[in-house]
Amino acid sequence: MEQKSLINCLNDLIETCKDGEYGFRSTGEHLHTAEMQRLFMARAEECKQAAAELQALVVQLGGNAQERGSMSGAAHRGWVAVKGTLAGYSDVAMLEEAERGEDVAIERYREALAKDLPPDVRVVVERQYEGAKRNHMQVRSLRDQARAMAD
Repeated sequence: MEQKSLINCLNDLIETCKDGEYGFRSTGEHLHTAEMQRLFMARAEECKQAAAELQALVVQLGGNAQERGSMSGAAHRGWVAVKGTLAGYSDVAMLEEAERGEDVAIERYREALAKDLPPDVRVVVERQYEGAKRNHMQVRSLRDQARAMAD
């Protein structure tokens, strides 16, 4: 893979990680149980660390690492705030939006893994992809539990 394309690919994933960090943090602030709040803050920190790991790879490759999330991520967080306000920041509504955010993260990691990544980069991206899938499954499980409690 051409170095510039690789750097762009990694910067896209950095944006995804930053979107995840900000999304988990803002969602966690509105969840109603201390346990879920702690969980979401821990996931935010993991996303922050994943971004830092990718940023180090970009710098090693001689590129300029992305430092913030995407415009679409910012728009999604704005929508979450609107939906949260309209739904009274219910756990179900917040968890549904968190799941949507993780759907996007998984897709972006899949797109990256479909490329011809160097082996050392592929190992990092695959490990982070597994983390995104774990986050998605956990958010979905919490959403299902919240839905069951709301019924």
